[in-house]
Amino acid sequence: MGFLVLRELVVVWCILLILLCCSIEISFGSTTRHFKWDVEYMFWSPDCQESVVMGINGQFPGPTIRAQAGDTIFVQLINKLHTEGVVIHWHGIRQLGTPWADGTASISQCAINPGETFDYRFKVDKAGTYIYHGHFGMQRSSGLYGSLIVEVGEGEKEPFHYDDEFNLLLSDWWHQSVHDQEVGLSSKPFRWIGEPQTLLINGRGQFNCSLSAHFSNTSTNACTLRGDEQCAPQVLRVLPNRTYRLRIASITALASLNLAVGNHKMVVVEADGNYVQPFEVEDMDIYSGESYSVLLTTNQDQSKNYWISVGVRGRKPQTPQALTLLNYSPTSQSKLPILPPPITPTWNDYDHSKSFSNKIFALMGSPKPPKNPDRRIILLNTQNYIDGYIKWAINNISLLLPSTPYLGSIKYSLRTAFDNKNPPENFANDYDVMKPPINPNSSNGNGVYMLGLNSTVDIILQNANALAVNVSEIHPWHLHGHNFWVLGYGEGKFSAKKDEKKFNLRNPPLRNTVVIFPFGWTALRFVADNPGVWAFHCHIEPHLHMGMGVVFAQGVEHVNDIPDQALACGLTGKRFMKKTKQN
Repeated sequence: MGFLVLRELVVVWCILLILLCCSIEISFGSTTRHFKWDVEYMFWSPDCQESVVMGINGQFPGPTIRAQAGDTIFVQLINKLHTEGVVIHWHGIRQLGTPWADGTASISQCAINPGETFDYRFKVDKAGTYIYHGHFGMQRSSGLYGSLIVEVGEGEKEPFHYDDEFNLLLSDWWHQSVHDQEVGLSSKPFRWIGEPQTLLINGRGQFNCSLSAHFSNTSTNACTLRGDEQCAPQVLRVLPNRTYRLRIASITALASLNLAVGNHKMVVVEADGNYVQPFEVEDMDIYSGESYSVLLTTNQDQSKNYWISVGVRGRKPQTPQALTLLNYSPTSQSKLPILPPPITPTWNDYDHSKSFSNKIFALMGSPKPPKNPDRRIILLNTQNYIDGYIKWAINNISLLLPSTPYLGSIKYSLRTAFDNKNPPENFANDYDVMKPPINPNSSNGNGVYMLGLNSTVDIILQNANALAVNVSEIHPWHLHGHNFWVLGYGEGKFSAKKDEKKFNLRNPPLRNTVVIFPFGWTALRFVADNPGVWAFHCHIEPHLHMGMGVVFAQGVEHVNDIPDQALACGLTGKRFMKKTKQN
């Protein structure tokens, strides 16, 4: 009897020890996962060339968070940068009831100053593949990012089967520091950041060398992979005749990408945390801010290995493909694949890109959009000049964020904290989107689109010619705090009369990030059902830095318990200081 009691005590002690080590707190069926993160600069070699990167707890990329739907994430973030603030945005997490935890400097919170701590506490309500990243200045380009994986809740099942999974976080890397890049983008004459030196898979890449040459040892351009494993590729070691889930997310600062696995097809099953009707592809485009899950079956010759390749799309590539291996067990990973790496489609083959986007439909049984919108906002993307500086603008206004976060200034009616004039909801009817602007001049602004709570809003993203003739770029747009339905894509200038009838209201995919193609338009619909203030912007880092974004607000009067930490700057900071002195 004593032995049984002792054994039960040992079991209980082991469980408590596991919970303590993992910093997991369980109560009434819900789990709170605790993390303590130090953010600081450090030396690292992402592509075998030493650089300064922004890391978390001495890691690059940052730690991967894994949780179950319904869990609460608690991250205590300590800013150990010496001279700059920091925030973290939890990309794709809707922040229902916690808009101050969205992690957008000057929108949902103040930047966390050097030496200060901020507590992020929020619920992950939906299973899926997500990311997190810096959202202050261009810190995402410095390497402040990582993966956030939310698995289905207890007792729930995915609508597809797989035996195991891998996580592929895709990014691009420059040798020029982000601070230098920011100065160049804000200079006259303008200095563009140029194309990335390297593409990274899970933070690892090889600069100025051929990974295939390294494995074959047949070229002088072979990689010398460091022993510290900072840039050595993470090989995907698989068993034959299994199905693997590849969770793929792009956190690039600039590059649109294409991913392929040599001699293997992939079945797309998830996009931005939403299930889609499965469809098979040989390669897939992925834009900054997007995430997918694909199923890959290892049904090829198990005595061989195969290349996984990632290449640049949408811009004339000056960056080599990123490569790693799909390594069939028990074959040695040093065995070079017989087939060369898959060839990335031509960078400007937009028909190929559109074909992929047009195959994405919501899984049967997914929520459908309301039939009609309450409001339509048309957003024209243009490149402009402001006092001779090159900027990006939306409806001729380039976003310049205020010093006081919108969430606090709207909540407490601080009228002078930002421009109270309503930003334009359309552009001039005679504007020719196929040509450079006749008047290229623009102005800065920080007005807010005030949306009715629970109203249905249509957004038409309209692309146009940039300042140079015959130049129109790809722009992936990301909406904070919501998912939206992608109703359709089109060529040229949007016309309600002829284009509305093409909208897909039957099974449009739910997304949080979507692309607009050159000289085209993309139509979205969402329900403004999440009280707070939310960014909507191009996810290309230098484009946002140059003003390509807008801000939506809805039901802010219903937001309660905003932490003082989020408001202690600008006019809200002065308000609290005054209140403290009075008390």
